[in-house]
Amino acid sequence: MAGRIKYMIDTIIEKRSNGNPTIVNTTRVKLRLKGISPDNYTWTSEDDPVVIEKLNNLAKELGIVL
Repeated sequence: MAGRIKYMIDTIIEKRSNGNPTIVNTTRVKLRLKGISPDNYTWTSEDDPVVIEKLNNLAKELGIVL
């Protein structure tokens, strides 16, 4: 199922920032520090189980339910 990573990234950013542009940017930086570049994933990107696991762990760390 392509696009799962893009969906997870968008959901984490949306739920954490609540529309605040400053928090959007800091969340994107946090993703990059975890080894996930949000700009590299689109709705047609293949799903990588390792990246999905990293995103699940980050969401738990931030208290976000995906």
